[in-house]
Amino acid sequence: MSTGSRVSAMSLALSPPLRPMEARSVDELPVGPDWQYEPKWDGFRCLIFRDGETIALQSKAGKPLTRYFPDVVAAVAALEPQRFVLDGEIVVPRGKAFSFDDLLQRIHPAKSRVDRLATETPAMVVVFDLLAGEDGRTLVDDPLSVRRATLEAFADNHLAGRGSFRLSPATDDVKTAQRWLKGSGAMLDGVIAKHRHMAYAGGERTAMVKIKNFRSADCVVGGFRYNEGKPVVGSLLLGLYDQEGLLDHVGFTSNIPRDDKPALTKKLEKLIAPPGFTGDAPGGPSRWSTERSTQWQPLKPKLVVEVAYDHYSGGRFRHGTSLMRFRPDKAPRQCTLEQVMQKVAKPMKLLG
Repeated sequence: MSTGSRVSAMSLALSPPLRPMEARSVDELPVGPDWQYEPKWDGFRCLIFRDGETIALQSKAGKPLTRYFPDVVAAVAALEPQRFVLDGEIVVPRGKAFSFDDLLQRIHPAKSRVDRLATETPAMVVVFDLLAGEDGRTLVDDPLSVRRATLEAFADNHLAGRGSFRLSPATDDVKTAQRWLKGSGAMLDGVIAKHRHMAYAGGERTAMVKIKNFRSADCVVGGFRYNEGKPVVGSLLLGLYDQEGLLDHVGFTSNIPRDDKPALTKKLEKLIAPPGFTGDAPGGPSRWSTERSTQWQPLKPKLVVEVAYDHYSGGRFRHGTSLMRFRPDKAPRQCTLEQVMQKVAKPMKLLG
């Protein structure tokens, strides 16, 4: 079986690299009969190409994923159809949720480690579009309504009962989509709305929009970093208290208004005192860090800020947070990890 090195030998109408359809961000769900709603899964976007023994997995950025997911390749090879192209999301189940941290571990240069993780933390593909059917014919010019119907038939005939694949739910009921959005958390990253009458717009953001449900948390400012080369604050280091009363570093926020920085810097400098964080502390330098950017100033646990975030996993806010406001009405000891412990979303039973 070939796994991507012979993609030029494919007889499919489509071959990698293929630009996937993308979504533009909006603040509200579009409403009307032209829209289909789907969960936005928390994983790696993946296009799956199969042409006989030749199988290739492609990332959203057009890069090959094949070597990192031999378990997915084996699952694709075990399917009856010999030709097809699927669009979906690779996820790694853990309990009743998906683990993005386990997913990240799969991207590793050592084949031995990849093979071990493929056994220890096997991946699953949640499929939501079919770009080429069993005859190899392209479906990208067909409207979503046709592609979805063809995908559902494909899933019923070939994916049902196979643990490595799930068909992503879809609905035209905006109330259901709103419930999904509200339940975003340990499985979902938000909601996708796709135009039912439009073709697969590869590389474009014209036929699909996304809505994320950002959450907020009150955090203690346990430290700060100066701006690179400037004597003003660049970022605030955020902390939450664990069950043992230790202040753990959980992330940062850096969208501080420029005009506020001088006064805020003076306020922060008056609070400088070790240790800042009494539990997990900010890590050491990374390959992108400079000597100055790794230095941070510990603070007395006096200040509380409210930040907006999208994901919390592995003891950290996965991305930078957005500073919403200072909360002088909040006691630092109220800022506990319980705020960010995500509940499993309940829009569908993919793992049951």
